[in-house]
Amino acid sequence: MRRSILAAIPVLGLAVMIQTSIIGRINLLNGTADLVLLTLVGWSLQERVRGAWIWGVAAGLLVGAISGVPWYVYLVSYLAVIGMARLLAHRVWQAPLLAMFTVTLIGTLVLLMLTFLERTLLEVPLAFNLSFLQIILPSILLNLLLAIPMHSLMRDLANRLYPAEVIP
Repeated sequence: MRRSILAAIPVLGLAVMIQTSIIGRINLLNGTADLVLLTLVGWSLQERVRGAWIWGVAAGLLVGAISGVPWYVYLVSYLAVIGMARLLAHRVWQAPLLAMFTVTLIGTLVLLMLTFLERTLLEVPLAFNLSFLQIILPSILLNLLLAIPMHSLMRDLANRLYPAEVIP
C-alpha cells in the first residue's frame, strides 16, 4: 500500500503536467484526451494493485484544483471510474484491453456528462447535441486511441511495484 501511495505522487504529477502542457493542446474538433483518467483506468485494472482509491482521490483533487471545473466533478468521476475498473478487473480478467476500452468509454462519458450538467445548470446553458458532437465524441475517440499505450505503461509500473511471486 505504501508503495502505491509513493508511486502516486510522481505518476499523477507527471500525468497532470503532460496533460496540461502537451495532451491538452491536441484537439479533435473541441475534444481533448484526459491522460489522468487513462492513468487511473490503467492502474485500477491491474489485479495486484492496492491503493487505487487513494490515487482517485488524489487525482480528483489535483485536477479539480487546476481546472475550471469544480473539484467535486473530477472527484466523483474519477472515483466512479475506479469503481468500474476494480469491478471489471475481477470479472473480465481474461480480456484486460476490453476492460480498458469499456472503462475508458464509460468513464469519459461520465466525466464529460457531469461537466456538461455542471456547466449547464450553474453557469452557461449549452446545446446538448452540439456539445456531444463537438466535445464528447471526439474526446472519447482520443481517449480510446491513448488507452492501449496507457494500459501497457500502467501494467509495467504495476509489475515493477508488485512483482509476481515466484513459486520454487
